[in-house]
Amino acid sequence: MARNKRNVTITLDEETARWLRVEAARRDTSVSQLVGSLVREHMHRDRAYASAMRRFLSEAPRRLKREGARYPAREELHDRAGLR
Repeated sequence: MARNKRNVTITLDEETARWLRVEAARRDTSVSQLVGSLVREHMHRDRAYASAMRRFLSEAPRRLKREGARYPAREELHDRAGLR
């Protein structure tokens, strides 16, 4: 799928720029393609997170325990009862 592309100028500190050049060479790609790929990955993760959060928040609340059941004591959860 062909995409319209835009030129963007970014400013990086020397250590980041060095890492980017080395990483692009290691992946046998250009710095420009690597930056685009990394930004797209970040964008997709953000969208996926936002979508998952919307789905989670749209669900009705649920009980955490059954009627008559008890929550475990802190010591039971953290196995601290035997440490005393």
